[in-house]
Amino acid sequence: MAIVSFDIDGTMEFGEPPGPVTVDFVLALLESGHVIGSASDRTRSDQSSTWALHGIEPAFVGGKHHLHEVRAQFPGDRHVHIGDTHVDEHYAQLAGFEFCWMSDWQSLVF
Repeated sequence: MAIVSFDIDGTMEFGEPPGPVTVDFVLALLESGHVIGSASDRTRSDQSSTWALHGIEPAFVGGKHHLHEVRAQFPGDRHVHIGDTHVDEHYAQLAGFEFCWMSDWQSLVF
């Protein structure tokens, strides 16, 4: 089981600006038993409502600077954060997450 965190803006297809990562990819991860959520600059309530618009109830939402809390709350074999900035990369690595650039999401294997 992997814990996969997504930045929203610039990463997800529904972000502002839109990114390349699709809702279908997130749904496939959920169907495979992985835990998904988001670590974004948006408020928690905005993140939750944005996911809900796409029929997804994430296991966690919060700031990217809280990824260490996600890691503590959700132990797993693998922790991955997908984002589009060096700030995403910094906080992911600080929390012990693998970092994947949004442009490389299709190369991820779970």
